[in-house]
Amino acid sequence: MGSKIRTVISPGRYVQGKGAITQLGEYLKQIGQTPLVVADDLVWGLVGHDVEASLAAAGLPLHRETFNGIPSAKEVDRLVGVIKRTGADVAIAIGGGSTIDAVKAAGHIAGIRWANAPTVASTDAPCSALSVIYTETGEFEEYRFFPRNPDLVLVDSQIVANAPVSLLVAGVGDALATWLEARATARSNSKTMAGGLPTVTGTALAELSWDVLWGTALDAIDAVKDHQVTPAVEKVIEANTLLSGLGFESGGLAAAHAIHNGLTAVEATHGLAHGQKVNIGSVTQLVLEGAPSSEIRDFIEFTTRVGLPTTLTEVGLKADDEKSLRTNAEAATVPWETIHSMPFEVTADDVVRALTSIERLARGVRQRARLPQPVPYVAPHHRPPSRLPPGGGAPARP
Repeated sequence: MGSKIRTVISPGRYVQGKGAITQLGEYLKQIGQTPLVVADDLVWGLVGHDVEASLAAAGLPLHRETFNGIPSAKEVDRLVGVIKRTGADVAIAIGGGSTIDAVKAAGHIAGIRWANAPTVASTDAPCSALSVIYTETGEFEEYRFFPRNPDLVLVDSQIVANAPVSLLVAGVGDALATWLEARATARSNSKTMAGGLPTVTGTALAELSWDVLWGTALDAIDAVKDHQVTPAVEKVIEANTLLSGLGFESGGLAAAHAIHNGLTAVEATHGLAHGQKVNIGSVTQLVLEGAPSSEIRDFIEFTTRVGLPTTLTEVGLKADDEKSLRTNAEAATVPWETIHSMPFEVTADDVVRALTSIERLARGVRQRARLPQPVPYVAPHHRPPSRLPPGGGAPARP
């Protein structure tokens, strides 16, 4: 592959709307005749009846397998065995990012097609061509890249609106970083997760995701608090899932997700949602860039109103905890991290200084805007870390 090749990757089909789950069978039968449905018991209790009815209406058999909670290598291999035993020709993940990661990996190994029906809009994982694999105790182990994206991503907006609003908020945090990172990658002309240089398309979609969220996120969050699907909710679901997914893979990742990965190396942050930690990465990236004060101020004010953390206190850290900040910074700057897609060199010392600075900076912005001051976060015990980002911390595709 030439060094100046640019490329875009995307799912085969994206479907979104209220009641979309009732059409799952119609879309699935276009890519397979013997689907394997994978969902945990909680999700199945919520949507299983609709899925069963949809497959029956399309003349498809129902083979459902329970997802056991962590996308470990053992769980992936178990699902491969189920695929072979049932003769499935398409695997469909119904649930959150962990279920989706396990099914993508299993489908790839088994040599069949795969699809996703996310029940939350908390990350841009559903559209991506990679999985994050954990140990059986929930610690990050590896990234697995695949030669193609899912054949189908189907999102029922009402199911998303029925989920806790905190999950939609987390998705906004993940998606807002997409533009900040894509514009940095474009400036440095670094490789993206799609395996080439950033495309105009990928960069533009990342920016569109940003624009949609700034215009509609607050209204959408209010609507989802009442489990309502409004035009603003539809736009935010699309921005969190599709636009951000296309934008990060074909536009590029940079410092925000690398700093998120560093945060996962600190036990105090375990239990936080992916998008919450990404938002701390976004604030830190803006500081590293020396972004205009007005841009940093606007970002802190907006994301605070959204309900995202903007201080170390809110992710279980302290500005004077040099050991934890150093652990974060060193993990964020290992040679293969996406922080090196920034248009300038970034060292662990740079990250420590930027992280340390955001506590006083964000507190001051919030005080002047008459926004609430941060409440300390305490990590729950015996809980696996949140899903790592699609591609964050991974080497670029060959």
